[in-house]
Amino acid sequence: MGVVDHIDAYWRAANYLSVGQIYLLDNPLLTEPLRPEHVKPRLLGHWGTTPGLNFCFAHLNRVIRERDQDMIYIAGPGHGGPAAVAHAWLEGSYSEKYPEVSQDRAGMQRLFRQFSFPGGIPSHVAPETPGSIHEGGELGYSLAHAFGAAFDNPDLVVACVVGDGEAETGPLAASWHSNKLLDHRRDGVVLPILHLNGYKIANPTVLARIPEEELLKLMEGYGYRPHIVGPDHGEMLTTLDETFEEIAAYRAGRADRLPMIILRTPKGWTGPHEVDGVLVEGTWRAHQVPLSGVRDNPEHLAMLEQWMRSYRPEELFDADGRPVSAVLETVPEGPRRMSANPHANGGELLAPLRMPDFRTHAVEIKTPATQTSEPTRVLGGLLRDVVVANPRTFRLMGPDETASNRLSDVFSVTDRAWNARIEPTDEHLAPGGRVMEVLSEHLCQGWLEGYLLTGRHGLFNCYEAFIHIIDAMFNQHAKWLESAQKIPWRRPVASLNYLLSSHVWRQDHNGFSHQDPGFLDVVVNKKASVVRVYLPPDANTLLSVADHCLRSHDYVNVIVAGKQPVLDLFPMDEAIAHCTRGVGILPWASTDEGGEPDVVLACAGDVPTLETLAAAALLREHLPELKVRVVNVVDLMRLQPPSEHPHGMSDAEFDALFTTDKPIIFNFHGYPWLIHRLTYRRHGHDNLHVRGYKEEGTTTTPFDMAMLNDIDRYHLVMDVIDRVPGLGTAQAHLRQRMSDARLHARAHTREFGEDVPEISDWSWPH
Repeated sequence: MGVVDHIDAYWRAANYLSVGQIYLLDNPLLTEPLRPEHVKPRLLGHWGTTPGLNFCFAHLNRVIRERDQDMIYIAGPGHGGPAAVAHAWLEGSYSEKYPEVSQDRAGMQRLFRQFSFPGGIPSHVAPETPGSIHEGGELGYSLAHAFGAAFDNPDLVVACVVGDGEAETGPLAASWHSNKLLDHRRDGVVLPILHLNGYKIANPTVLARIPEEELLKLMEGYGYRPHIVGPDHGEMLTTLDETFEEIAAYRAGRADRLPMIILRTPKGWTGPHEVDGVLVEGTWRAHQVPLSGVRDNPEHLAMLEQWMRSYRPEELFDADGRPVSAVLETVPEGPRRMSANPHANGGELLAPLRMPDFRTHAVEIKTPATQTSEPTRVLGGLLRDVVVANPRTFRLMGPDETASNRLSDVFSVTDRAWNARIEPTDEHLAPGGRVMEVLSEHLCQGWLEGYLLTGRHGLFNCYEAFIHIIDAMFNQHAKWLESAQKIPWRRPVASLNYLLSSHVWRQDHNGFSHQDPGFLDVVVNKKASVVRVYLPPDANTLLSVADHCLRSHDYVNVIVAGKQPVLDLFPMDEAIAHCTRGVGILPWASTDEGGEPDVVLACAGDVPTLETLAAAALLREHLPELKVRVVNVVDLMRLQPPSEHPHGMSDAEFDALFTTDKPIIFNFHGYPWLIHRLTYRRHGHDNLHVRGYKEEGTTTTPFDMAMLNDIDRYHLVMDVIDRVPGLGTAQAHLRQRMSDARLHARAHTREFGEDVPEISDWSWPH
């Protein structure tokens, strides 16, 4: 047998195993005629893209083996699960991870039975699949994941099969530009394989229908050297040899373009050509299950058996169900197998992040709340040192906002990654830059996910309002982490860390479109084993939180911190203690020590904390007998019970801190109902009144923005008067003065365009 025969044998075996996974419960080798009871009662799965994926896997195996190439795959087509699982089983890695799914007849039967079956495995390429770092649920992110995996992996080739339906998404369309940020000297290579099988679920695909000349020009315009391949083994073999020679030239600096392959195959290739007089192969009808009702339709049952026997399984598996040597001739060995490559289980390669001592960046504080710092500018100094200490394993992602978010100190030691033309007026652009910026939150998220899942570290900084663009991508990654934590052979990976700045309360200049803190609500929907949310109120607490998050594994950490000057509240030792607790009383701002408070002023977020402190100062001035307790929350998940989140406080601790019978005025960074949602089981919940963003915004001043949403100091004092028993009538004069102060502050902004000095320059009175 020649090499093409061996590739064809592997391809036929993978196709046979894929069909078996979709259809069969029993009789895996067809050693007896197929009967209805051999077929699953519910037929779930996707056949249409599967034979094309198997075709790619069969040919890539040959390249890996002949060239000793370090390679992983990304399967972009959403439900290519049968192909990826069949590939891992044929390579042997599936049985290594799951010994009960052995590489024999009994294991094959388990392999078939478990697919899309209760208690089994999903129909898509999921964390359970060895070799996968990309889940084919939501479409559009395969190419961004592939480039993320290639960054800082100079010997790695990432073969990325892009489905032609997926290619219609915005994120995928932008992802082609990732080659402009690739450095041939320090990064790996992505080999895109655009799989044109012509159809989505019910419609043709755009790229399969445009003229071939236009498609070639499109790919050339993206900066690639395209190769078109038809459904032919010899053509694919020759093309892959050509592309890998071009890859070698690119790596050596002799070529400035990467190759890519356009693979044309029929949808549902090798499956039933026609069913019930209707054309299936090569149409959208092949997308999912070409033959339905097999148990009840003898004609369909016979067609299924004919289909499976067309692969000649007796040539591919021995009597015990083991793949014969002809099938395995081109399969790589050990970690060179794509389904066993350690890059596809990045925790195997993960080295701890080298963290400089964040305490050396501390802001010196003699007296709390009397001086200001820009928290993210201070954090920029720490990130600068992280870049220096981790020159090949840490990257900073952001959509053209690193400087805007005041992290510019990183540019003293690195540049923005850039491999396109550079003009004399440009600053901080270089092929080897550690900062990844492009005006697409999707790409930043995808790159970082690919980078983390292959064993590295990073941080994504973004304007708070526009992180919503990747809500669905966050969902997918959080689900991946949740699933991976339950899989023993999946090793922990570095956490996905978000820094959300330019936030709702200081987007007064950009206006309503830039004012949205709702990402926190999306995040809290996920399992407690995965998500963490932090709202450090000043620079030193931000340093402590960032150090903790960058060291962590298997979480999504969300840090919300402002870039504008805020009051410095905690000397570093106190900041560390406060962040370790996650929530605590501010003794210097409280007046209840030694007794019970009359009211609790709680806060989370930098601007809400500022306004809460100012309200506490007003109460101290005007109601000196009132016992006020000021509580600041850094770790939002501390508000939940321990039964709901591992960071949660016990009822006893919560009751001691917030009381069970006193009014609680909670000033919150985000939407008020999130605090109610986290605390609804607590004893004092009926006494809890939350202020937060209530979708009131415009282009105005910072304090007017606070007043629009009633989180300002004057309104908080009015809340206390309204809710503390005995104050309402007795303090009607004070309440009126607070209301008048709001009117005066607003009138000042309308006349002078800025806040009154006693507000903008306010600090804690000592």
